[in-house]
Amino acid sequence: MKDVSLANLKAKAIELRQTAITMIYEAQSGHPGGSLSAADIITALYFKEMNIDPKNPNWEDRDRFVLSKGHVAPIQYAALALKGYVPFENVYKLRQYGSPFQGHPDMKKCPGIDISTGSLGQGLSCGVGMALAGKRDEKDYRVFAMVGDGECQEGQIWEAVQTAVKYRLDNLIVFVDNNRLQIDGFCEEIMPLQDIEMKFKVFGFETKRIDGHSMEEIVETLNQVKNMKNGKPKCIVADTIKGKGVSYMENICSWHGVAPNEKEYEQALEELAGGLRS
Repeated sequence: MKDVSLANLKAKAIELRQTAITMIYEAQSGHPGGSLSAADIITALYFKEMNIDPKNPNWEDRDRFVLSKGHVAPIQYAALALKGYVPFENVYKLRQYGSPFQGHPDMKKCPGIDISTGSLGQGLSCGVGMALAGKRDEKDYRVFAMVGDGECQEGQIWEAVQTAVKYRLDNLIVFVDNNRLQIDGFCEEIMPLQDIEMKFKVFGFETKRIDGHSMEEIVETLNQVKNMKNGKPKCIVADTIKGKGVSYMENICSWHGVAPNEKEYEQALEELAGGLRS
């Protein structure tokens, strides 16, 4: 784990949010709501927790990250751009032909993407495969995966969960971005998930529940689980707010996949900058 202060991580999370919103505004396409809800976790992973090297993105012993909810690629791209995996100018080329920043993460086009994702429910299975390969090759790397709560309505998620438990993949850490909303409305109205933390626990995961916007809780929980070599994969259910940091987007379903206009964009940057000043 890198020696980075909580204050620096909080500032970096705001920078990631601003960068992701800029991408989506420039492209007039993308998914701002879930990108903003995932920002604090992505920041903690890329700028403190994960053992990675932007100069050697295919390093065999690196930690892996799987963005199973691939439609929120802008927040991962923001991290990759600010870490130096790709030139920052790509921020202005989201979803353009030839850009490394496609609509969903593409491992063949963008350095730092460990697996192409986008079809919901499938990414976690890839993460399980990576973790299993690490165990069989006697590697020390860890695999981090982020899934959405709406994504957990997919049956393949639970097939992957069962497999992770069967093979005792304690090198797998799953974050659930529990922002309670999906494209059509609140998850509980579309397809109730019940107690998602308990579901992972009953399946055999070591589970934690945190405030997904508290950098203190994120970092402390990662500290707790990193040394748990008990044969159990880990699940951290992070309670978040869709559109976090931008007042008119927070908890609003319609901001799942809509780009802001110029006035909305300027307001978003101003509100986020206010977080840096506070």
